[in-house]
Amino acid sequence: MFVAYVVVTVFTAVVVGAIGVLDLREAPAVLATSSAVDVPRSWVAPLGVPKVAATVGLFLGLAGWRWLGVAAAAGLVVFFVGAVLTHLRARVFSTIWAPAGFLALSAAALWLGVAAA
Repeated sequence: MFVAYVVVTVFTAVVVGAIGVLDLREAPAVLATSSAVDVPRSWVAPLGVPKVAATVGLFLGLAGWRWLGVAAAAGLVVFFVGAVLTHLRARVFSTIWAPAGFLALSAAALWLGVAAA
């Protein structure tokens, strides 16, 4: 169980960290998706901050502060539920796979973090 926790958490942290950096840099693909789901451009960079912070929290959870990793994963679950709901509200289904996938990864990291404790 511990190996699965480490693998899933590292993968989740790397992927979420990468999209957080893309948000902070306001990458064109991020701006296009945000515009399509009616998220103002001024929100894009600030929405990258919790993703990067959660990445740090996930890695700190692996480094021994398990409660922090679990809290970071829980925060990501809440964040990506909001992202999926935003896509549903805007009726943009072509890109809903991304936040749904990130939600699944975050939920797996949360579940494994709790189970491996």
